[in-house]
Amino acid sequence: MNEELRFELKSILFDENYIPSDSTRITTNFANLARGKSRQQNLRNTLRMINNRFNELAHWDNATGDRYSVELEIISVEMSMASSISNASFPLIEVLKTSILDKKTGKRIDGIVGNNFSSYVRDYDFSILLPGYNADRAQFGVPEGFGELHGKLFKQFVSSVTYKAHLGKPPVICISVSTSKRYQRNGNQHPVLGVEYQQSELSATDRYFGACPNFCV
Repeated sequence: MNEELRFELKSILFDENYIPSDSTRITTNFANLARGKSRQQNLRNTLRMINNRFNELAHWDNATGDRYSVELEIISVEMSMASSISNASFPLIEVLKTSILDKKTGKRIDGIVGNNFSSYVRDYDFSILLPGYNADRAQFGVPEGFGELHGKLFKQFVSSVTYKAHLGKPPVICISVSTSKRYQRNGNQHPVLGVEYQQSELSATDRYFGACPNFCV
């Protein structure tokens, strides 16, 4: 991409008092939890579940099962053109940044960034571009270069000065995928991630993320 891009980060703590900002995607998992009469209890239950699971995994020096606490920040990324006179920005992605508080030593450990990945460009591609492309087609297909812009923007953000100055560690992206393909266990089991499954063929989402070399960094 020849045009120089600027990135701006905004963060908000994801705790029991979390209220989604006006610019947050309303369909994100964390925004859904913070709605309705039981919003605060939903948030407490979610945070308790996260802490319990983390302490279960880090059990070897954690006899009482409550030594560690996971802290979460929602990082919103906005993008603008460096040559723009108006300074208008475009909401690009939202990710979670983790920190681990060791309550025994008082030390705070930087975790990874990425986790629950939310992308406005992906929303457009799957909600508007893809249905429009297939509107009058007898057989489902994807337009040429589908996902390339998304991959290039993400790669440019991760390699930017802004990312390196504020986030540092390489991202680990987790997404939820709905698919009609059949999954089969392949025999691998990770101590944290669990059982690995393999599907019979790639879905459109698999191709969108995994098959685009620009998304891999």
